[in-house]
Amino acid sequence: MQPQFVLLVNLAAAFSLLGASAQAQNQAEFAAQQLQRQQQREKALSDKAEEQRPDVRLPRAPAADAGAYPANEQPCFPIRHIALNGDGAAQFAWALKAADGAIGLCLGSAGINAILAKVQNALVGAGYVTTRVLAAPQDLTTGHLALLLVPGRVRAVRFAAPADESGPSWRNAVPARPGDILNLRDIEQALENLKRVPTAEADIEIVPGEQPGESDLLIKWRQSRPVRLSLSADDSGSASTGKYQGGATVSLDNLLGWHELFYFSANRDLPVGDARGEHGTRNYALHYSMPAGYWLYALNASRYRYYQSIAGANQNYIYSGTSANVELKVARVVYRDAARKTTAALRLYQRRSNNYIDDTEVEVQRRQMSGLEFSLAHKEFAGDAILEGTLAYKRGMRFFGTLPAPEEEFNDGTSRPALVNLDVSLTLPFKLRATQLQYQASLRGQASNSLLIPQDRFAIGGRYTVRGFDGEASLSAERGWLLRNELAWAAGAAGQLYVGLDYGRVSGPHAALLAGDSLMGGAIGWRGQLAGVQLDIFSGRPIRKPEHFRSARHSAGFSLNYQY
Repeated sequence: MQPQFVLLVNLAAAFSLLGASAQAQNQAEFAAQQLQRQQQREKALSDKAEEQRPDVRLPRAPAADAGAYPANEQPCFPIRHIALNGDGAAQFAWALKAADGAIGLCLGSAGINAILAKVQNALVGAGYVTTRVLAAPQDLTTGHLALLLVPGRVRAVRFAAPADESGPSWRNAVPARPGDILNLRDIEQALENLKRVPTAEADIEIVPGEQPGESDLLIKWRQSRPVRLSLSADDSGSASTGKYQGGATVSLDNLLGWHELFYFSANRDLPVGDARGEHGTRNYALHYSMPAGYWLYALNASRYRYYQSIAGANQNYIYSGTSANVELKVARVVYRDAARKTTAALRLYQRRSNNYIDDTEVEVQRRQMSGLEFSLAHKEFAGDAILEGTLAYKRGMRFFGTLPAPEEEFNDGTSRPALVNLDVSLTLPFKLRATQLQYQASLRGQASNSLLIPQDRFAIGGRYTVRGFDGEASLSAERGWLLRNELAWAAGAAGQLYVGLDYGRVSGPHAALLAGDSLMGGAIGWRGQLAGVQLDIFSGRPIRKPEHFRSARHSAGFSLNYQY
């Protein structure tokens, strides 16, 4: 009897394990949703951090009144050609276009002064505020007008007291070097690098040097403290792994004196209710970034884990998943003027994910991917309005141990996708009578001809995409777009009410398996500060959805953050 009993026990265990394995296969979609949710959360936090980065636009110097070229001036000389001479004149030949209207005119002293004013205004408008243009006495009967360029150069870069003795380095923050021609764009970039540390305040004063045309850049810099602590809580999690999430972030600012940012964050589910221990999440993230003039270098790493208890035939099993991401990003401001800025970036990434039943890995769900992403970001200022957008091309590559995706066996996905992402936003403040309002629109899109695995698909439905849905289910496919609209108005001294209307649509091969292809939802909320706590509370509901798409009739949420 004993051998038979052992055999029965083994068979029962085998059937239980098979049942759990089959259930684990059904959990693959759940695992993908968890990773998508985490990716959306990380993107929202990244976008919020990006919004807090300073944009410095120094006020334009008042332009000299060039006026129109005088008519019938006496005496006058026909102007057939204008040349720019002097140290570094070749690189400023473009400024002469401002005086193209003078060619062919007969001008005297007033007309020559108008030419000088127009060329000078062109230089100042381009940021060369200490460079001067002069006209020496010359024979104009030849029709040739020669202008003399006197470049304004940087003599020295230095800190004002007391930072001159114990302050940080200016060399990786200020693009300009002694001897360079002074330009406001270099000063704006320097101030952005100096102020990117939230605990630092900075200003740069242009001080006349000892010689004509020379100036010193005097940096006034002060840092309140090098350490910050931030505590947060929200209800952005899923019911399956923990609705309520809490986190803490420790930031170390400018520790090495290179204007670098370093932070470590830890987040987890908050044990609320009767389901303690049956499910949960853990997330850890690390960030380091350092500027170098117009360059920015950044390293990000994160690790995420979730788990939940699943009822088996004879016992409960713990189904869990982990993901790890590492990325290195290099960005450079390739163009900036008084009203716009363009940045190019290259990102190298690797990500891994594994799923487990108890302590046994479900190997068919193992993923390891790596790739490159090239992006162009542009920011445009038009009065009080701000328009910004990012266009990115991402390509999966076969390096750093990349594994074929499990879906490749069935030609249903790839670990080397090629896809394009677009992100555009418009912020438009305006007044309606005495009420201050702000309209904000955000357009996101993705296009790909590849069959994508779930984590790479474009997903909609939830607080980070189409509001009004609880986020427990989503629509995702290879291609898609969404538009978020929001109108906000001041409510008290430190808060604002807002209403939002969002719409999204997905398409592609995997869209055929969905309950539908579009969602529309709305939300109303309040965001602001109470007793030092940043708070956002909202309520929303679906407006239009597929018939069999699962979502609550109403969804409410909150997020709060306290920083010290």
